[in-house]
Amino acid sequence: MSRYFAFTLLSSFCFFIAGCSTSPETASLESENSSASNNAREGAVQLASAESEAPVKKPEQAAEETPTFKVKFETTQGDVVIEVHPDWAPRGADRFKELVEAGFFDDVAFFRVVNGFMAQFGISDDAEMNKKYRNMPLKDDRVKKSNTRGRVTFAATGAPNSRTTQMFINFANNSNLDQMGFAPVGEVVSGMDVVDKLYDGYGERPSQFQGQIAEQGNAFLKAQYPKLDYIKKATIVE
Repeated sequence: MSRYFAFTLLSSFCFFIAGCSTSPETASLESENSSASNNAREGAVQLASAESEAPVKKPEQAAEETPTFKVKFETTQGDVVIEVHPDWAPRGADRFKELVEAGFFDDVAFFRVVNGFMAQFGISDDAEMNKKYRNMPLKDDRVKKSNTRGRVTFAATGAPNSRTTQMFINFANNSNLDQMGFAPVGEVVSGMDVVDKLYDGYGERPSQFQGQIAEQGNAFLKAQYPKLDYIKKATIVE
């Protein structure tokens, strides 16, 4: 199984987070077969040392920061707006923007939704797009912000520099992911109530078939997991 599918939010605590099975990347967050959610969180892979919340910058430093931007997800449950902070995780923020502008997230499922943990997404309906980015992993960003409720983070495998396209939204305070190297790139500023409505009845199960999802796309998901929610369209907004 490739690193792309190994993660996704945490086999154990992951997908999130990439792989997590039940955990964020343990989201390896791109996860392998998941185990019980408790085991998932406990089994999260240590990716990198993290830091606590970065100190507030002095006023004179603010002008040097890269401007934030917002991404709107039009989902099957309603709209969600994410404010992206390039200064939190510059490589991750750049990739997120690139993927949105390329239409990668259009018609993409929230395939791993674990109540009280996270909602993971980021496998395209286009097999060629998945292949392209699977071969373009990102170097890790230093963790500057904590994985608190509403923050959005890339999933990864247990290996360094393994982030590609899978991401997750934290439902709760998952600060234990910080020490595993999961660096938030932004946070939900509108529509967290929509995120809370995403269908979570399948839990970790769909994440066991990431290979099939990447190759067969939504046809596989809709046949096997028809109740999943989707991002209908993702756009950069003012």
